Formats: sequence, structure tokens, C-alpha cells
Amino acid sequence: MKKLLAVLITFILIISMAACDVGSDEPISRSGFYLGTIITITVYGSNGGKNLDKAFSEIERLESILSKNIESSDIYAINKSAGITLENISPETHEVLTKSMEYYIASKGYFDITIGPIVDLWKIGTEEAVVPGKEEINSAMELLGIDNIILYSGDAGLVEPGMSIDTGGIAKGFIADKVVEILRTAGCSGALINLGGNVITLGEKPSGDKWKIGIQDPFKATGEYMQVVEIGEMSVVTSGPYERNFEKDGVVYHHILDPFTGYPVVNDIAGVTVISEKSIDGDGLSTAVFAMDLAEGLELIESLENTECLIIKNDGSIIMSSGFKKYLSD
Repeated sequence: MKKLLAVLITFILIISMAACDVGSDEPISRSGFYLGTIITITVYGSNGGKNLDKAFSEIERLESILSKNIESSDIYAINKSAGITLENISPETHEVLTKSMEYYIASKGYFDITIGPIVDLWKIGTEEAVVPGKEEINSAMELLGIDNIILYSGDAGLVEPGMSIDTGGIAKGFIADKVVEILRTAGCSGALINLGGNVITLGEKPSGDKWKIGIQDPFKATGEYMQVVEIGEMSVVTSGPYERNFEKDGVVYHHILDPFTGYPVVNDIAGVTVISEKSIDGDGLSTAVFAMDLAEGLELIESLENTECLIIKNDGSIIMSSGFKKYLSD
């Protein structure tokens, strides 16, 4: 798999470099493997190559702060010192933790970044994925609890030893928003940023047309869409069990874990897509709505301004929030 990704990235980079020679008015794209996925950024306007350099540098910088697997990161330090001491944190980490706590409350506990011990047990998305024993899950469940996060402006920590934070359900959205800020400051006239399921746009195409974004059909191969939406400067984030899963004894286990059971969420939802102004919101909400009761999830979306969602059920039927239809492409 890693070799295939390396070949794919190399191929895309060759195409990107060729595009750089076309002219400053043409779109320039670049891809790379960050945040555990292949990401692609396309920019319009002058200084495209330099703008892409800035965008990817920002992604690398923020990943080094927010990844639970990088030993120099804030999240790694907080987890390692759980129950012992507080750790100094960056403003970016403070912002992510604060937003995560807000979505914990809004989702009635279904969005919980203290789910780290459960994530570590299942290891879904890695070659070591396994179905944990019930006793293991029960023990790990005792370590969950957003109230056990200590958060100050420049420090953070966890009350109990063994606790751990996993920002995987919100960090990509935060990073996508920061990339938009970097490109806007650099004077980029238009950009399409795709962080592996987290899509956000900046400005507009030179033609003035809206951006068309495909919503993955969860029952078909990657790149086959069930719906296409047209957006201005917005974010489109999709979450679903098809993203990362594994099969054991004829049962498929996916990566969206229920903080109330310790097991993958069991429901009749195949995918959730959220359109919002900020990608951090779309990231947190798409995960939360997938895990929540269907009616409660829709109620949460309806309570928020400039936020809509589309839910694909396991039988292929679609449920939309009241304002989603305006984004559907003709």
C-alpha cells in the first residue's frame, strides 16, 4: 500500500510540475501524503508555486503540533504526561481543544476527543487492527471523560493516568481553515483544498463559476459520486464507515467509535456530508451527526447558521437538512 501511495504521489507531482510551466493564470496542483492521507491543493492566480509552498509548510507545521503520533507534538506531550503534570501548548492546540469541548456539549457527548484509549485498542486504519476483548474495552472506557481535560490559555493536561486525547475527528478541519488563511494572506485569488475528505475552497474560479464538489457514493469505488454540490467559499466534509475499516470473522468494523459503548457506531447511516463556512465545524459535525440519533443529529444541524447536511442511509435513501437542496448541482 505504501509503495502504491509513493508511486501515485510521484505521478501527481510530475503532473503538477508540468502544470507550473503552463503560465501563472493556469491552475497549479500539488499533492502529498500528510495527516495519514493523500491531500491535494489547487491554486489559481500568480505565484502559484510559492503559495503552494506556503500551504504545505503550514500543513506540516500544524501536523507536528496536533498529531498524537509525533513525539514533538502538543497532543503527544499531553497524553504522555496524563495524571502527572500540565504541558505548555500552542494557541493552535488551545483552539482545537476548545472547539472540541464545544462539540462534546453540542453533540451530547457523542463527539469526545478523550476517546484516545479506545482508538488505541482497536487500531483501525493500521495493519494491527484488532477486535479488543470486552474487559479491555470496559477498562479503557473508564478513562474517557471531557471533564478530565484541564485547559488554560497556555497549558493543558489530563487528570487521570492512561487518558489520551485523539483529535483525529477535528484536526483536519482546523488545518484546512488555516491553509485558507495562509493562501488568502498570500494573495491567492482562488483555491481548492482537499485534505482527504475535508474539502474547502477559497475565492472563486477565474471563470466566476462555483466550485463543484462530488459527494462520495459509499457503496461504490472511490471517486464515484452519489451527488454533486456547487458552492462558493465554503467547506464540504464527509464522514463514513467506508473510509477506514477492517473485517474479522465476517464482521466489518469501522473507525467511527461510539464513546458510550467503546465499539464502532452501529446504525443505518452510510455517510454524512456537512456544508459549512469553516472546515473545523464540518469535521466535528460530520463525525458527531454520524454517531448521534438521526433526529437529534438533524436537530443539531438545523440549529446552526449557514450549516447544512446530507445523510446517506444504508438502504441508499437520502435525508437532507432543510437548506441543503440549494447546493445541489443541476
